[in-house]
Amino acid sequence: MNWSLVAPVVMLAGSNLVMNVAWYWHLKVPGKALWAAVLLSWGLAFFEYWLAVPANRIGARVYSLDQLKVLQEAMSLAAFVVVAWMLFGQKPGWNEVIGFCLVALGAWFIFKGPLR
Repeated sequence: MNWSLVAPVVMLAGSNLVMNVAWYWHLKVPGKALWAAVLLSWGLAFFEYWLAVPANRIGARVYSLDQLKVLQEAMSLAAFVVVAWMLFGQKPGWNEVIGFCLVALGAWFIFKGPLR
């Protein structure tokens, strides 16, 4: 198994899950002071960077920057679905499923390489 291919995917998945929690968890506690929510979110983002930066550093050995970016964006959407479902009970509807499939199609084009 080539860990340079796998490690960035796993680390970006983890970083996006942490970042989506940092972005949205505070909506569950609207009465909490904004400054406290921001500080806690920054604290979570610190750990997210410990996953994202090495993931990109390792991934740049085997993926193009375009591939790394589209991988990160697709995982951000997937992590958002998980966080929205688990924290807020919001299941994706058909519009979201179709939209995410279109993003996946865009990712496929990026990974496929130049069209000829």
